[in-house]
Amino acid sequence: MRRTGRFPRAWTLAVAASVASVCVSLAGCASMTGANAASLDSIAELARAVGIAPELVYTTEVDGYDLAPQSVGPGAADGMSATWFNSSTGAMLTIRSDSGELTEASCAATPLWDAPGGAVTCANEDGVWHRSAGGIHEYVAVRDGALIWVSGMNDASPADLLTAAKKVHVPSDAELELLFSDVPKTPGEPVERGDLPEDGDGAPIDPTGPGG
Repeated sequence: MRRTGRFPRAWTLAVAASVASVCVSLAGCASMTGANAASLDSIAELARAVGIAPELVYTTEVDGYDLAPQSVGPGAADGMSATWFNSSTGAMLTIRSDSGELTEASCAATPLWDAPGGAVTCANEDGVWHRSAGGIHEYVAVRDGALIWVSGMNDASPADLLTAAKKVHVPSDAELELLFSDVPKTPGEPVERGDLPEDGDGAPIDPTGPGG
């Protein structure tokens, strides 16, 4: 499973600057519960276009945190990654989905996302795995053959991470729209050039100047 490091400061500031405006246009960012899960076809239509397996699309909700849609994208292998931001505290939490299973042995043997070294302590807590090493905490929710890793930065509390892990769920139609609201729906169109020959693979045609 691919690990990623901490987010650069510039990206963190960009998230803080844009979350508020996104939530104004898509009301209820932190309140949607996903009680009515979107269909797999609806999820697949958006997820496959960016290389995410539909069965690995998940979301969560934690009071005080809003999804940063620009953070949503491919994660490990064909999983997804998404980040939520607390505008009051600056704390951030990220979920990353992946296929697989977690045992007590593999839970302790797998390094934390943000702490690649050191012994990992692993315990089952309220139905999710609580992993810690070097003062850093991480939680893992298990859903239908998927593992959803929840980590934080900027002093996101273990309690917030635990809540995020416990509330991981398949998105509703409204949550799905929000998740992919900043992801390009179609590939960019190629730029057409007017100075190429109509036939063959020739180079651009340049006018002949003085001297040939």
